[in-house]
Parts: sequence; C-alpha cells; structure tokens
Amino acid sequence: MIRNHNRKLFISLFLVFFVLCMLFILVFVFIINSPSNQAEKAVKKFYTYERNGEFAESWEMFHPLMKERFEKAEYLQDRAHVFFNHFGVNTFTFSIEDTERIRNWQLEEDAEPIDKVYRVTVYQYFQGTYGNFTIVQKVYATSLDGEWTVLWDYKKTKTASET
Repeated sequence: MIRNHNRKLFISLFLVFFVLCMLFILVFVFIINSPSNQAEKAVKKFYTYERNGEFAESWEMFHPLMKERFEKAEYLQDRAHVFFNHFGVNTFTFSIEDTERIRNWQLEEDAEPIDKVYRVTVYQYFQGTYGNFTIVQKVYATSLDGEWTVLWDYKKTKTASET
C-alpha cells in the first residue's frame, strides 16, 4: 500500500515538474525570444560594435537600404573620423529604451514602406574634447530573411525655427 502511494506521489511530482518545464519553455519562446526583444538585441549589438570602433561589423548589420546610402569604405572612414577626431572621444556608453513596433515605416518620404519595424530609442553618452554630451536617436530594426538589420530615419522633420 505504501509502495503504491509512493508511486502515485512520484508520478504526480513528475507531472508537475514536466508542466513547469513546458511553461518555462513557452515563456522563453514567446516572451524572451519575442521580435521586440530580438530587435533590442540587434540594436545593442550594432552599438556595441560602434562603441568598440568595429565599424565594419556595424555596417554589415545595416539594412540594404542603408548600405545603398553608405559605401562600406566611406562609412568606416567617416564614422571613425567623426567619433575620434571631431568628438575627441575614444569610446562612448549607450543605453536603449522604448522599443515599439511600427507598421509600414518609411526610411524617407518617397521610400517603399517596410511592413514591420521596431523603433528603439538609443542614448549615446560621450565624454570628449568639448565636454560631456548625449546623442538621442530613434533607431529602427527589422528582420530580413531571418537576420536583424538596422536602419536610421531620413524623413524631413520641422525644426523649431520652421514652425
């Protein structure tokens, strides 16, 4: 009788453990591995490359529309020149916030819309020759053939003096 009771207890505990494992897997697949989290990871990876001066790697993460805007050699030279020469910095720190899904987003006014992108706000913190400063930029990430790519916004916006 005790042996039969132990067997039922073991089976019950095993079923509870199995259900908990399945719940954990579902949480991982649907929440942790969600498209918005993958977009954040891609943007973090891009800016980690930028922070480390690995501009060839960050350029590779650009969406094809961005690669059309910047030839690789030009991008590598210009990014290094701006960061190290103009800003007078060796590196920067960054943080990201506010990931939001956007539908039918356009790189510029007349561009073909991209069905689904994720807008991520990036804060880059610099300590340079001209003091400490922060650049805040809306960065966009989208999955293209299973790879996450990065885009910047080039739509014209009104400045305070134009309003």
